[in-house]
Order: sequence, then C-alpha cells, then structure tokens
Amino acid sequence: MASRMCDSVLVTGSNRGIGLELVRQLVDSPSSPLQIFAGCRDPNGPRAQELQELAQKHRHVITVVQLDTTSLAGIADASKLVEAKLNGRGLNLIINNAGVNIPGSLAETGKREMVDVFTTNVVGPMLIAKNFHPLLCKAAAQFPHQTSMSSSRSAVVNVSTLLSSITRCPENFSISPMYPYRVSKAALNMLTCCLAEDFKKDGILVMSLHPGWVQTEMGGPQAPLATAESVSGMMKVITSLTEKDSGTLLDWEGKNIPW
Repeated sequence: MASRMCDSVLVTGSNRGIGLELVRQLVDSPSSPLQIFAGCRDPNGPRAQELQELAQKHRHVITVVQLDTTSLAGIADASKLVEAKLNGRGLNLIINNAGVNIPGSLAETGKREMVDVFTTNVVGPMLIAKNFHPLLCKAAAQFPHQTSMSSSRSAVVNVSTLLSSITRCPENFSISPMYPYRVSKAALNMLTCCLAEDFKKDGILVMSLHPGWVQTEMGGPQAPLATAESVSGMMKVITSLTEKDSGTLLDWEGKNIPW
C-alpha cells in the first residue's frame, strides 16, 4: 500500500481549473489524504456545482469550505471550521491556488487593476498562512522525532508562475505583458521566501510552484498543457518536497525557476 501523501490538506480556489483537478486527483490517489478541505468563494453557486458533486461522491473525505481569500472574516471563519473538523489534529498541507489575472499592458492597467489582483494573489495567501499557522504548527508538532520538513509533515505551497521570474522577464514579456499578474506573482514569491524563513523554526516547509501554461479558464484553450497532466506533475513535486526546496520556485516537473 502506498504511504499517505498527508493526513489533511486545504486547497483554495477549488471550484474550477487547477484547484478542482487538485481535489479530484487528491481524492482519487491511492495515498489520498484522510481529509480534503476544498475552499471556494461561493460553494452554493453554479460555478461550484462540479465541486459539490465530487464532494458528495466522497463526502467522508472532502469538505467544501466557504473561503473568500480576500475576506479576513471569511478566512477566520474557515480556519475555525477546519479546526473543528480536524478534531484536535493539525493541518498538514495548504495549497494556495486561488488567484486572478487581469491581462493588461501598461496603458490598460490602472490602480484598481493592480490593487484587485494584488489583494487576491498576495494578501490572500498571506492571510491564509497567518490564520492557519497554528494548525500547521500543530501538524508539525505531531512528528516530534522528525526534524526534516516535508509536505506530509507540514507545508504551504503557493501556486506561482514562470511569468513571476524577474530573470526570465525579457524573454517572455512581449508575449504576455500582464502587469498586474506578473507583479503580484513576483510579490507572492517574496512572500514565499519570507514565510519560509519565518516558519523554519516551526518545521513548516514553504515554497512556490509553477503549474505550467495550462488549458484552464485563465490559461485559455491555446495553452499546451492539459489540466490533468499539470496537476499530476504538481502532485509528484509536492509529494517529493524536502527541506532543500523550502523557499524556492519550482515548476510542475520539479525544475528550478530563477527569481
């Protein structure tokens, strides 16, 4: 029997695209977590119907959680619900997948576009990490004799992008200017580095992961990578994470991307 990936995981933005596929592959895995918390902004809305059907099929494993990552009160409520469901145990893994993209050249980008995207892509993951930190610490403490960090112990994975790389910007900027998206994801990478340093003392691994250019609502139909293939690769990377990967940006094949 395959060893369990982890006992519990929270996936944000799980009602569609990469988030929904993450939940699907997590629950279908031979090493499926005992508890999967699928966070989405509007669990009862039409865009969450597929997630609800999946949760109903696996109701003993999947808990759909109302979670608007731009709402501090909503995040606090979600953390209380997850804590109650864990029944004294910690939360092993958070995948901060919720994100938005407003494609735009400099001429098309104003204050509202920058602030809205930054709020979801940077502030949201920060507030999630902050509010769920006690549960992550509790999970790490359940391995008193394990000093190494891993996703099975306690980890935060922030879904980032190749377009966040300052080093690689000159080679791909003309194809995808996307000022709000690029800048916010570069800031998310700095958040990852800060959290990795801050949480190191608690035994919590933190890293950024690029899923590739994926055929989703955000990525578009012209993207070269199917959602299932991307998520399958992401799962392999997450499962194999070690202490050396904390504070890094990797892609869905496990390759390092320069900041």
